[in-house]
This record gives sequence, C-alpha cells and structure tokens, in this order.
Amino acid sequence: MANQESKPNLFPTIGQVVHDTHLQGNDSTQPAVENPLQVVVKEEDEEDEGPVTEIESLCMNCEQQGKTRLLLTSIPFFREVVVMSFHCEHCGFSNNEIQTAGTIRPEGTVYTARIIARKDLNRQIVKSEKCTVIIPEWELTIPPSRGQLTTVEGLIRDIATDLSLDQPLRQIQNEVAYAKIQGIIDAIKEVLGDVEDEDENEAEEVKQKPRAAEIDAPMKPFTVILDDPAGNSFIEFYGSMADPKWNMRTYHRSRQQNIDLCLIDPNAEPQPEAPTIENAEELPGQGLEGENEELFVFPGTCSSCGHRCDTLIKKVNIPYFKDVLIMSTNCEACGYRDNEVKSGSAISPQGKRITLKVEDRDDLSRDILKSESAGLQIPEIDLVLQPGTLGGRFTTLEGILDQVYEELSEKVFSDAKVGDSAFENFLQRLKQVKTAEQPFTVILDDPLANSYIQSLYAPDPDPNMTIESYDRTWEQNEALGLNDMKVEGYEGDPNLPQKGSKTEQIAVVKEEVKAS
Repeated sequence: MANQESKPNLFPTIGQVVHDTHLQGNDSTQPAVENPLQVVVKEEDEEDEGPVTEIESLCMNCEQQGKTRLLLTSIPFFREVVVMSFHCEHCGFSNNEIQTAGTIRPEGTVYTARIIARKDLNRQIVKSEKCTVIIPEWELTIPPSRGQLTTVEGLIRDIATDLSLDQPLRQIQNEVAYAKIQGIIDAIKEVLGDVEDEDENEAEEVKQKPRAAEIDAPMKPFTVILDDPAGNSFIEFYGSMADPKWNMRTYHRSRQQNIDLCLIDPNAEPQPEAPTIENAEELPGQGLEGENEELFVFPGTCSSCGHRCDTLIKKVNIPYFKDVLIMSTNCEACGYRDNEVKSGSAISPQGKRITLKVEDRDDLSRDILKSESAGLQIPEIDLVLQPGTLGGRFTTLEGILDQVYEELSEKVFSDAKVGDSAFENFLQRLKQVKTAEQPFTVILDDPLANSYIQSLYAPDPDPNMTIESYDRTWEQNEALGLNDMKVEGYEGDPNLPQKGSKTEQIAVVKEEVKAS
C-alpha cells in the first residue's frame, strides 16, 4: 500500500497541471491563457523538474532543430492523453497536437453539441487524428486530420484559417467552389465577430479584442458533430451528462473502419458478421434465427436524391412473438439509409398495451419492436409519442430513446427562437431517462398488437412488465381502415353495398334525402 502511495501520478488532470505550473514561478504580468496547453508550453521552466518532457525535433519548416514538449495528462470525464507542442526558435514555427494514451474503444462514438449561446463556444474539444468533424448547418465536413485539444471557438477559427488559404486561387480556377467556401468563411466570421480584413498595423488591437464567447451580439446557432470510429474524441458537457445540448451515442465499426484503424488485416478474408437489421442486406439467404430464407429485392428510387435504389425485404421470426418483415434501403449514390419493420402475420383481433418498469441500465438493453401503429409514453417526463412517430423500429430501449432525443433536440435547437427553459428542462429530463438515473415507466400501446418488448424471463412472466389485451374502439378500427375491410363473403356482387359498411350508410342517407 505504501508503494502505491509513493508512486508518481503520470497522468495528472489538466487543472492540476495548470495549478502546479502557476506555483512554479508564473509571472503575474503574463496574460491569461485560455488553453491549458499554452500554459504548459509558455510557463514551464526548463531547469525545474515538472510533468513536461522536452526533446529535440526537426522543424519541417526550416529544417533546423526545434523543441517538442510532451505532457501526459488526464481530461476529466474522458481519458488519458498525450499533449505535444512543437516550437522552433529559428523560424518561429509552432504546432500543437494531441494523441490518446489509452486503448481503442470497442465501438465508435458520435458526439453532438448544439452551439446556441456564445458560452457554448467555450466547450473544450478533444479531436483525435481519426475523427471527422461535421457542421450540418454550413454543409461542412472536415475529414480526419491531426489531433487537437481546443475549444469550439478554436476549432471553427482554425477551419476559417485553413479554408481562407487558397481562396484567391479558387476565385480564378473555380468560381463556384470559391463562392461556396466563402459562404462558410463568412458564416464563421459572423460567429467569431471578426472584421473582414485586418492589416499588420492593427495586430496589437486584434490581439486585445475579446473572444467570440464574450461578444455581446446575436449568433446563429449551429451544431458540431464529432464522428470518431476509434472512440477517442470528446466534447465537453456542462454540468453533467444530462446537458440537453450535448449527446453521445456509440455504434459498431464497419470492416473498412477496422482496416483504417489497423485492427484487422485488409488481405484477410472477411469473417461473417452476426446478422442484424443494419447488415441484413449484406447476408442474402440467411435470417436472424440462422435459417435459410429468401431475401426479396424491390427496385425503386431514392427518396433523397432520386437515383435508382433497391429495397431489400426479409422475413424474420422474433422468439416468443411473431414473424416480422425487415425492410432495408441503402442508396449508393448519396449514402441515404433507412430501416423499417412491419408485421408479417395476420391482424390481431385485439390491441395490446405493454407496460415496463425500468429500474436500472440493464433494462435499457431490452430489445423493442415499435410498429408504426404504436404509441409510446413515459409518464414521469410527460413524453407522449403518437402512432406513426419514428415509423417502425426494431432496436433496444436505449436506442429508441436516443432516436427520440435526436429528433426532438434537432427540431427544438434548429430554431433560434426556440430554446427556452421549458424545452431544455424537458430534454434534460429525457437524458436522465436515457441513462436510467431514476426509475421510469414505458407504456407501448399498439391497437394492432404488432409491438414487442423483450422479456428477460421468457417464457416465464416478467415481474417488471405487464401485458394486457383490449378490444379496439370503433374510432381505432376506423383510423386503421378495418371497419370497411371485408374478409368473408367477398365473392358476392361487389357492386351491391355490404351491410354495415360506409357504402351502405351512404346509400341509406341518399334514400332518406330523396324521400324527404
């Protein structure tokens, strides 16, 4: 135990590094530095022993010897990283980079942050070298590049700088591309509050200009998405993971992503993946239950770009439930993907209401089939989804709550006028439900009885789940088109009105009108 206490901490937190660095003789005349990385680079004394390791490195700008400083640190709520800073005293060239000091995660991660207020520009960002940055409002996608430890403001400022470099050449060679990129640069400058042109005489004035987060001016909201198949990127949340403007989801990497991460041999024969809804189209002739079944292909057009696109349909049996039809659409032209689930059996004579008491995170992993005719409720947070919302989905309870959050947050935060405390409060409670921080109830009401929640005790009754059948009302049958559906005696004269149908009722009304 004594040996463990005397063991040095190789990965102190950034806050501790900054505090210790200031105590080692920080000059009070130095201006405040917003990035902890800059504090380490500028204030560490060469003679004092500290957490920074310094090595000589070749400068790629002037080919002279510069210095690279390495800092092993820990980012709160994230992981251990290595911060690298290079500076050349001969030409003044400097460069900062960050690399993860941990292992590659088993799943990829997607972090989403809604930048609505100017204080959101201060959110810290860890971007690994495998991370793709997406800002949908500007139709901007930044491919993987060097790792960075920065803020949202620093990220978009670097983007504007990189895009501005070749603009004079683009204006001559490709005016369309120039106009498109210039629109992005103007949008970034509007957020940053930068002037259009800055000359060298105004350099000191520019340095003293307040940060974009401190400017008292309106700002158009935008979204920052970090898609990292290695799972080594991060966006800071405010308060806790229940931050309504922050979200994280995970996904399984594709074979090509594993190849790009050097996790598998590209020359090796691909191993068959476990069949799922997402890759059902890649496994023709094999069902989820392992039996050979036929896969149907229906040609059509993509609803996104209009190009030719095939829809694949497969029949699958869900244990202790019924047969369902999985439909998968994948457009090779624009990348549009869509999955939907429909019932593959007869219409049930009664509706079904499933009530699940969620007590811990294990319940979030239950499989759930929500048909397009089912409504979903969570009374604890006043969430009510009408039938038809999200269409048919076969996923987990956590997955469907993620989809609900993404749909609602995108609609709420996309409107600059919307963003009051009521909506943010609701989304915060929804995030608490997503992580099962408190018990809640899920009610799945399907008048066609085509929905399903996995029972952890099947075939025995589940103590946390109640299933009740009920007779549909006339209004429900009317909405589903069942009142006019005739499945017996239809071999008679189709021109004659059938008893109890709408046609008969209309005929009776017409006769009454004529008689009057």
